Amino acid sequence: MNALAAHRSRIEMPDLSPVLARSVTVLGSTGSIGVSTLDVIEHARTCYGADALPVEALTAQSNLSGLVDQARRIKPKIAVIGDEKLYPDLKAALSGSGIDVAAGRRAVIEAAARPSDVVMVAIMGAAALEPALAAVKRGATVALANKECVVAAGAVFQRALAGTNAAVIPVDSEHNAIFQVFRAADLDEVERVTLTASGGPFREWTLEHMRVATPAQAVAHPNWSMGAKISVDSATLMNKGLELIEAHFLFALPVEKLAVVVHPQSIVHCLVSYMDGSTLAHLSAPDMRTPIAHALAWPRRISSPSRKLDLPAVAQLTFEAPDFERFRCLAVALDCLRRGGLAPTILNAANEVAVDAFLNGRIGFLDIPRVVETTLDESSGANTAAESLDGVLAADARARELAGNVCRRMVM
Repeated sequence: MNALAAHRSRIEMPDLSPVLARSVTVLGSTGSIGVSTLDVIEHARTCYGADALPVEALTAQSNLSGLVDQARRIKPKIAVIGDEKLYPDLKAALSGSGIDVAAGRRAVIEAAARPSDVVMVAIMGAAALEPALAAVKRGATVALANKECVVAAGAVFQRALAGTNAAVIPVDSEHNAIFQVFRAADLDEVERVTLTASGGPFREWTLEHMRVATPAQAVAHPNWSMGAKISVDSATLMNKGLELIEAHFLFALPVEKLAVVVHPQSIVHCLVSYMDGSTLAHLSAPDMRTPIAHALAWPRRISSPSRKLDLPAVAQLTFEAPDFERFRCLAVALDCLRRGGLAPTILNAANEVAVDAFLNGRIGFLDIPRVVETTLDESSGANTAAESLDGVLAADARARELAGNVCRRMVM
């Protein structure tokens, strides 16, 4: 036996049992992030035993068949459907399974408050705010796959965190990458944190072509498999604007230390540049199961079913500056970050309304930034500080109503 082999023979295998015993709640289990989370959990059970990562609760808004199938496979203690009308069907489908059932918005919030160790917040949009805060308040580890919680209510979210033992592990590939390579204690040494953007399906399209882009074209992301809303956000680059705001709140980064670069291959997820000239990058194949596995096991690591990075197969990594003229949403989001107050809340709400209108054929693709900008211009109190969750939700509701009106004016 050589010296290296002898050294390895003395190293004990790490004990992962505390990690694998963690109970998990998945909010939004039938969406793309939720499905990937359950894929990671089932992979862990294959690798480490059937008891790995027991599931406390699964929730979905209206995908009854998907939730029922997941509940039968994963065996949570409770399955919750957000749409109360579907409660009888859910109860009948899981009768005799030993799985409790519930329905309604309040039931989803209560699911987040149940005593699981990790809560995966995979609900999209502002609907995730109250469940996420319920998990924070009881001190859970919150695996945050929702930008809007921090974008719409960043200050409120920060204050809620300050009084608890909760930990927030970002699941967005870019923020999870920052989390892995960035040491918050060394903020003064950091010159810049750069988020990468794929550029989406319209990276090389002209404004004339983008003007007539269809929803089907907008959701056809070249690298990632995602839901319709986030796919459109990627096509407008609004997702990167939202991520800049999220990074500002999650990592206490001022706007002048934040940047975006377009990286079509989606292999490098962030770059952290330090004052000595060093830049640290995080690389992985574009597969959301990688950051999900990291969040579930943090600060340890477990096996994941995600694609593994093969750099020779990738062959090249390229980078380019974003085009703020063609991708106006990114510029608008940056302006809201500088303005602060309720401006990001209004931005997020207006964008959700505009994307929904585009997906349903009521406005054009290039109307999305126009709706958002007009809503911001016509909103009162955009520069008001976000003092409470009730204040944020009220501003969100007002912005949605105004954005809906703006959409209707555009088609008159």
